[in-house]
Amino acid sequence: MDSVAADAAMAGPGAGPAIYFDGLSSRRQAVVVTFKEQLEISGEGLSPVALSPVSLAPVSLAPVSWAYSDIRRVDGGPGILRVACLSAPSLARLEIRDAALATELVSRCTQLGESHLGGRGVAKIVGWSLAATISIVAVVLFAIPLVADRLAPLVPESFERRLGDAADLQVKTIFGDRICNDPAGKAAFSKLVDTLRKSVDLDINVESSVLSTPIPNAFALPGGRVYLLNGLLAKADNPDEIAGVLAHELGHLKHRDSVREMIYNGGTSFLIGLLFGDVTGSSAVIFASRSLVTSSYSREAEQNADTFAIDVMHRLGRSPKPMGELMFRVTGKEGDKSLSILASHPLTEDRLARMSNEDQPPSGPPLLTAVEWASLKAICSSRN
Repeated sequence: MDSVAADAAMAGPGAGPAIYFDGLSSRRQAVVVTFKEQLEISGEGLSPVALSPVSLAPVSLAPVSWAYSDIRRVDGGPGILRVACLSAPSLARLEIRDAALATELVSRCTQLGESHLGGRGVAKIVGWSLAATISIVAVVLFAIPLVADRLAPLVPESFERRLGDAADLQVKTIFGDRICNDPAGKAAFSKLVDTLRKSVDLDINVESSVLSTPIPNAFALPGGRVYLLNGLLAKADNPDEIAGVLAHELGHLKHRDSVREMIYNGGTSFLIGLLFGDVTGSSAVIFASRSLVTSSYSREAEQNADTFAIDVMHRLGRSPKPMGELMFRVTGKEGDKSLSILASHPLTEDRLARMSNEDQPPSGPPLLTAVEWASLKAICSSRN
């Protein structure tokens, strides 16, 4: 740097030594900066301060001029003023270590502290961020649901049953040993579920249970498990109300909606589990935490399950209207949505209207006798 300092002294009091990076190579060059109408950077005949011995050969630098209004401060080390220029290559840098020289430059650069990105740079970042956001939204709203719809029918039944086993463990963790085992009640419940399943020749081995909890809900797990919570049973006035809800859950099983939601909610973790056969890890946890008690399906899935329930009740010569009446009784217009049937069955008023439009006089026998219905209502009274 001795030769640089000498050249700076010859240039006059408005000049000094600095290190320059041209932004086109990794070479750093010893230069002289001169304060004129613009900042002049020159290094004709000066030797570079090399990063490696390979670049020690003398290098000529054509004079470079930076407008003071375009100079911006960039990150530098302690005791170093490092600046860039909006009109120079984006990676070009000038380093000044002399305190007096740095002070002089700072006094001339009125916009030194503004962002080096400039308007175009900021616009570019905003544009890319917006594009990334739109891409993510598009994937969530369109790509993942499309993959879920296409992939759900292809999931092997054996995998779905194992998935149901893992989810069932989560049910037992949440509710504990609360399965209601009154023999007469179990017999009535099994009769009701079997009648519903056989009416549409559902080719799924359905396992059903009533759980002792005040939560008014019902849900189906992958692989054919259906749970009715006693809180909903306690609010029912007749077998047709419960039959409609159970038929709705059988519709979800028929359409494999729980698997579809698992793919949608679990995303990549589900696909990895499907690939490696891991259904007891993160995928099952995601499914259990989101989709067991407070499960929610898409509006289309709910409508399809309602259509299935209406068809089942009509096949049995019973009306689907009681199902809508039960749901509306539980939730009302502004009912508590937490852990209730409203959380997994939205738009209760609209669905009551639809069920009412499908109402018809009973043409089939009662689904349960009065004694069986009483036994079902009391299924949890002697829980083991």
